Amino acid sequence: MNIARFFEHWSIAEDPFRAEEARQDAVFQRLGEPVAHPDFEKIAGDLDNPSTSIVFGEKGSGKTAIRLQIERRAAQRNVATPERRVLLTPCDDLNPMLDHIHAREGGEDVDASLRGVRLVDHMDNVLGVAATKLTDFALGEDAFSAKAARRLSPEQRSDFLLLQAVYDGSEHAPERTRRLRRLLHIRPDARETVWLLLRWGGWVFAAAALGLWMRYGHEDAQRLWMWVILALAGAWGVVLLKTLVWDALLLRRVSARLARQTRALGRSAETVGASLARAPSRVRRHDLLPLDDVDEHRYAMFARLRRVARALGWESVVVVVDRVDEPTLVSGDTERMRSVIWPLLNNKFLQMEGVAFKLLLPIELRYALFREASAFFQEARLDKQNLVERLQWTGSMLYDLCNARIAACMTPGAKPVALRDLFDDDVTRQDVIDALDQMRQPRDAFKLLYRCVQEHCSNVPDEDPKWTIPRLTLESVRKRQVERVEQLMRGVRPG
Repeated sequence: MNIARFFEHWSIAEDPFRAEEARQDAVFQRLGEPVAHPDFEKIAGDLDNPSTSIVFGEKGSGKTAIRLQIERRAAQRNVATPERRVLLTPCDDLNPMLDHIHAREGGEDVDASLRGVRLVDHMDNVLGVAATKLTDFALGEDAFSAKAARRLSPEQRSDFLLLQAVYDGSEHAPERTRRLRRLLHIRPDARETVWLLLRWGGWVFAAAALGLWMRYGHEDAQRLWMWVILALAGAWGVVLLKTLVWDALLLRRVSARLARQTRALGRSAETVGASLARAPSRVRRHDLLPLDDVDEHRYAMFARLRRVARALGWESVVVVVDRVDEPTLVSGDTERMRSVIWPLLNNKFLQMEGVAFKLLLPIELRYALFREASAFFQEARLDKQNLVERLQWTGSMLYDLCNARIAACMTPGAKPVALRDLFDDDVTRQDVIDALDQMRQPRDAFKLLYRCVQEHCSNVPDEDPKWTIPRLTLESVRKRQVERVEQLMRGVRPG
């Protein structure tokens, strides 16, 4: 019997249990927050006053689902309160950051490159994502965006342009610097204007002196006129040397240093220099740029980010870190994950005002965490980070989740169906709950039920359909799935 026919009999429009990844799960997209994990409220927190959360969970325990639910809640809140929005900053793909760092480190020893990951690398990565989103908003076609950007104070406009010039991740960053400066009506410095006038108009003074000498000069004054002309020409030459050579060399040096220190962004010195060249000198003063690995410069950048975001209508910033085991250079290796994530566990960083972090981490890092020394815990202060040591699912929780998925797949107007209804009468609800309890997490629970339906349908002919799954099928599938889960936990099978 065909699986689709089995579900059609129960008025279930699509298979509720075939998806294994939340990002591609159409059924999950239709589910509401009432079926979220009980720890979801602690993890998400109050978006009016967001706080940091650190979560550990096995593969398939619902970490990505929690991230998507946080994104959904933030989007709903932004629609409901447009004047107090949440700037959601997803960091769920660490591949670019790690690839850039590895390339800058020479691209040979992966472990050595990852051991060199610094807190400032993560700070630059977060600032890059957030600054790019703010720039996209300001330069968007929405008239509200431009109006909001023009309401910024002069200081906030300078902050915004600096953030964009340093951290914009767009491949057209220099052009976007020009457009943003024009949008914000940021005028050049008076000193820059004077130098520009001298550069393009300085020859006039020398030419005028030469003309006067040719018309009014005589032999007695010839020497004096000559020195005046030489002095004016020399002064213009100094201006040209300063504006065309010295300033360019200084900008190139600063750009190379900035690109080297913000290695997580992967921007070249040329594009950084092109962006900085389009900003006034007061905006790109050296003391404002992160030209070293001191984190105080980045904290100052976060302060600018908060000021600009708040002025544009974002009351807070929420950073979600997920899928840290998936980057190519990490490939699930615990020591490599540890090298990447441990710099993040800094209390000062995680407790920044107006910025909340949601770290959704693999369970392997929990085991590594408890092997650390007391000095590490003093710096991380995990007791203040809303720590969820393990995303645990009971059989009852999984049963309710499966029922919610079935309800989301029902044909409109059809009679409601519960998960237990799909089994023979001698299979009690508690039997199903007990089987789900042994699966421990949603992904494996869905695999259990999918295999039950698949095996039942493969053993029943179309001519003589049977619309409920017998106990024997449930027990045999349960036994095999328990063995699979145990092997998966021991790391002796792929999935």
